[in-house]
Amino acid sequence: MSGDHDGVRRSYDTVAEEYRSRLADELIHKPLDRALLAALVEEAGSAATVADLGCGPGHVTAWLAGRGVRAVGIDLSPGMVAVARRSCPQAEFRAGDLLRLPAADGEFGAAVALYSLIHLHPDELPAAGVELRRVLRPGAPLLVAVHLGDEVRHLDEWWGHPVDVDFHFFAAETVVAALTDVGFAVEARLERVSYPQEVATRRLYLLVRNAG
Repeated sequence: MSGDHDGVRRSYDTVAEEYRSRLADELIHKPLDRALLAALVEEAGSAATVADLGCGPGHVTAWLAGRGVRAVGIDLSPGMVAVARRSCPQAEFRAGDLLRLPAADGEFGAAVALYSLIHLHPDELPAAGVELRRVLRPGAPLLVAVHLGDEVRHLDEWWGHPVDVDFHFFAAETVVAALTDVGFAVEARLERVSYPQEVATRRLYLLVRNAG
């Protein structure tokens, strides 16, 4: 694991409790996100195991579990995983890196990666695509969300806590290529502006399918 990932892990460990208190209910204010997640669950089917990759405090994992699927949250930060386990005992949570996911080949029938790829360097996106495809069954859907742009925003302070974390913004074609080049097929692609309570960025959503 790279030093950059170590910094991300420590940063999210530091803000885990604050993150949960501030953002645990954010889906209430995100109708488009809920609609896309519902579409993913419907495509996967109620018998599927759905992974929430970069699950944070587990609020999206809990939403998925509430729709009747078996939900598994995975996050780089053990602090976030501890918060998620306490907040959402009906789901399973694991600590792990997006480039080395703690999951068996083809374990998941669907997955979401909402704003988790943004902590990877652009050069790491292809390897992440390979790993995402490895843990998904053939034909399984994947929902990805990232911030659009070409900048890197660095935080050394977050909600009053010292951190060391970069947020990478990506061009849409960069993310599309990283996924399609390793065997995903794009089913839907859309952009939206930020909601009033969010950081002001333009966001990309990709619904892709493991074509293998």
